[in-house]
Amino acid sequence: MTSHAVFVGIDVSKARLDVCLWPSGEWCEFANDAKGIRALVRHLARLGPAAIGLEASGGYEREVLAALCEAQLPAHRLNALRVRRFAQGCGIMAKNDRIDAAVIARFVSCVPQREAVHDPAAARLTELVTARRQLVEELTRCTNQAVRTVHAVLRRMTARRVARLKADILLIDQALAEAVAADEQMARKNRLLRSVPGVGPVVAHTLLALMPELGNLTRRQAASLVGVAPFDCESGTFRGQRRITGGRKPLRDAAYMAALVAGQHNPVMKAFKQRLAEAGKPPKVILVAIIRKLVSTLNAMIKHNQSWSA
Repeated sequence: MTSHAVFVGIDVSKARLDVCLWPSGEWCEFANDAKGIRALVRHLARLGPAAIGLEASGGYEREVLAALCEAQLPAHRLNALRVRRFAQGCGIMAKNDRIDAAVIARFVSCVPQREAVHDPAAARLTELVTARRQLVEELTRCTNQAVRTVHAVLRRMTARRVARLKADILLIDQALAEAVAADEQMARKNRLLRSVPGVGPVVAHTLLALMPELGNLTRRQAASLVGVAPFDCESGTFRGQRRITGGRKPLRDAAYMAALVAGQHNPVMKAFKQRLAEAGKPPKVILVAIIRKLVSTLNAMIKHNQSWSA
């Protein structure tokens, strides 16, 4: 790393982009709209930074991230929790937009990150998958509420809301199928994923949208991204129980349902489940092991372009 390398941190909000250059500490500001993003890209293109970091901000970062990727600038989408813990580790307890931009710039200068890749088709699929998950969560809340509702008017309102949510979910499922079929690469991967007993359209679409790295990972990396990799808990003579942590929760939720089905109807996973049960493993440990094995298998299938074979 040369001494003159420039690292950029961008704090994204709805209306504004606060930009800090590290190590100079220079600060500037751009509007978070089409004109402001174009000006930001021109400014950064002149600087030639070594890395540009910005946090996931509820979708407000999408346009600027896409513009940076299209300009072939080294952009990285960061986990906000990791950045905040980095700030605390540096003794930075204050928090505002300028400070956050400076912390992000320091973070990308110290911690290597995977460079973001913008794929418009994948971005549209991700938007649909996220919307579907939110509707399913709302449907669950409404269904649970209907059970406890006594007033007739409220019961009718809840029933209409449940029917509307179910219809909307069906529309999104149709849009997801059309989006996947329209993209040759996604359609190929979808066929490979769906060939595995236990992997349905919801799981396949979630993996395609939220785990674009699938097929380019090691077994351990794939398990870590889903959040089912066991991590050591040891210090000195203490030997604690290894636990899973981190990962992408929406992926883990989808893989959980796939593992439940695969443990019953997939002959390989069913035999694997039986072996672990006979070895005295607890049910939750068995389920996590099935998720890990299933994700590793799917990753290998995409990597080698092979359909399921028992």
